[in-house]
Amino acid sequence: QVQLVESGGGTVQAGASLTLSCDTSGFTRTGYCLGWWRKFPGSSSRQGVAAIGMDNHQNYAESVRYRFTISRDSAKNILYLHMTDLKVDDTARYYCAADRCYNVDSGLANWGVFWGQGTQVTVSS
Repeated sequence: QVQLVESGGGTVQAGASLTLSCDTSGFTRTGYCLGWWRKFPGSSSRQGVAAIGMDNHQNYAESVRYRFTISRDSAKNILYLHMTDLKVDDTARYYCAADRCYNVDSGLANWGVFWGQGTQVTVSS
């Protein structure tokens, strides 16, 4: 199974915080780690945002480092992305995604082999 289900998106003002959640109970493939990528409006490209390894090692895109925190509740099979000090430039559709664990560091920019339907985050000025 490769089902990932995101929730928690919404519209907030710049400077606000928001936490995204991803139900990973439907993802049963082994050897994969979890993270988030985003797609900006009007763009076909995507940006890896954050990923977390099996040992809880975390990696972040420079643009979100120190503002976003990735975490997980293994008992509940939930992946989180806690976003603080949101900026208008953070407006995007955010996708919970799985990728090979060796890509947590070296492959974050293009993170994601499997992903969910995404959740929209809109930050207004």
